[in-house]
Amino acid sequence: METTEKDILRGGQFLVKETKCEDVFTLEDLNEEQKMMRESTKEFVDRELWAHWERFEKKDYAYTEECMRKAGELGLLSVAVPEAYGGMGMGFVSTMLVCDYISGATGSFSTAFGAHTGIGTMPITLYGTEEQKQKYVPKLATGEWFGAYCLTEPGAGSDANSGKTKAVLSDDGKYYSITGQKMWISNAGFCNLFIVFARIEDDKNITGFIVENDPKNGISLGDEEKKLGIHSSSTRQVFFNETKVPVENMLSEKGNGFKIAMNALNIGRIKLAAACLEAQRRVISEATKYANERVQFKTPIINFGAIKAKIADMATNAYVDEAACYRAAKNIEDRIAIRESSGNPHQEAELKGVEEYAIECSILKVAVSEHVQHTTDEGIQIFGGMGFSADTPMESAWRDARISRIYEGTNEINRMLSVGMLVKKAMKGHVDLLGPATKVGEELMGIPSFDTPDYSELLSEEKDLLTRLKKVFLMVAGSAVQKFGPDLEEHQMLLMAASDILIQIYMAESAILRTEKNAKRFGEEAQAAQIAMSKLYLYRAVDIIQQKGKEAIVSFAEGDEQRMMLMGLKRFTKYTNQPNVVELRTQIADKVAADNGYTFD
Repeated sequence: METTEKDILRGGQFLVKETKCEDVFTLEDLNEEQKMMRESTKEFVDRELWAHWERFEKKDYAYTEECMRKAGELGLLSVAVPEAYGGMGMGFVSTMLVCDYISGATGSFSTAFGAHTGIGTMPITLYGTEEQKQKYVPKLATGEWFGAYCLTEPGAGSDANSGKTKAVLSDDGKYYSITGQKMWISNAGFCNLFIVFARIEDDKNITGFIVENDPKNGISLGDEEKKLGIHSSSTRQVFFNETKVPVENMLSEKGNGFKIAMNALNIGRIKLAAACLEAQRRVISEATKYANERVQFKTPIINFGAIKAKIADMATNAYVDEAACYRAAKNIEDRIAIRESSGNPHQEAELKGVEEYAIECSILKVAVSEHVQHTTDEGIQIFGGMGFSADTPMESAWRDARISRIYEGTNEINRMLSVGMLVKKAMKGHVDLLGPATKVGEELMGIPSFDTPDYSELLSEEKDLLTRLKKVFLMVAGSAVQKFGPDLEEHQMLLMAASDILIQIYMAESAILRTEKNAKRFGEEAQAAQIAMSKLYLYRAVDIIQQKGKEAIVSFAEGDEQRMMLMGLKRFTKYTNQPNVVELRTQIADKVAADNGYTFD
């Protein structure tokens, strides 16, 4: 069945429109080709990366480069590259899949892979001229050349458009002369090509350039940075001193660099979320194996409730993250297909497809990067003293996870972006927030229903609760927009609270829809642990939403309005039947323990 525009929600509409479980894509929907792709990726990781994880901890940059070349030979660097330029031209879901499963063994390799295939190659495939694409992309697709991305400067981090690097046009108009300093450049030590952002004269916005890495052309590198994690990811400063770049190497048009940077980051964000999935699965599996084997007080420690709680929470996060990541990836893929079928060229279709779901990309980046940090932390705890030792991979997994909350836009920036973009979409009429928010306001003034709903159908209470959690967001965000209007972005603490509500809704809903779809397909019994994980995550989400909702309400509302909204918060977050949390955790942990690892993918 061909997907039509009316069938798929626009970005951000999950808040105000119902999504049917049949309309979400899950890992269980992978086709045979995708499953084979996943298996070959896992084989490569087990053989080349996981078997040698200690080499990555010893700053073996040459080994990272060697593994990147091998990935290139296997075609793994070319999945997102169109066939016309020597790539596999795979759909967005397949590119997510490779990014997911190639990233689980070490953050050093996954950073090199992400920097090359994403921000190192993608700006050319999406914004390059035909000549630029023909010249550079085939080399990048095979791994003959490697790419890097030069945006950040000592004075320009989150405020990416404030860079000081200059590009001056030569008198004969044939080339630009680039001078400036870039920092935290992944792959700098072995790349052949930089995507460089510089300012022409006093332009308001920066401009993108494709710059070949030639030391004789005024390009020099700083030493390898000493970092907390991702030890074998080459990260250096790059200095440009009157580096000559032909005018035909300008990327897109003058002043378009900020737009290129932001759109590259949208794709980078959802891919970064994918890159944190397999790391979670592997940590859970290693921790479970250890807990099954480690005997204390004459019993394997997996039998203790304190350990079960950890395993259950870790598995739940991973399952939810998978659900949300692949749901959004398929939405993007479908949106790209719709645009292509209506005559858009692939470049434009992909750009607009990802841009449409920029809100979801920011949500995923925040949620999954925080979950992988929590999972690696608990992995260390389950290993106990051994977890703190560099002889087991838990310690390096924890250090590697830490960067994921910083790069591709810090989690603070992404939290504010998710709500900010949603409000902008509402202003443009792309998502109707005002109508539903007004209805919630009227509902608060009305008399609540005291009927006991019929919750006999699987997950029906959870879905009803989700509908009400969306009302919490509409109530809080709607009132905040009314109160502060365009000045809302200056109230960062409120935005952060609202974004946490938004994030929990999207993640919890994605898990519930995945489970409902699979329970209908495979039967409830086969999905018992997945049902438990969906219920457990929602229970935790409700707690967060109560806390963040209250924090926002007491901070910007007072008197009757405050009382009314606090009553609404209580009403909208109320369970009719509270879940038995200990029972849910036990059920999940027992399944993971019996399987000796994470097996829900």
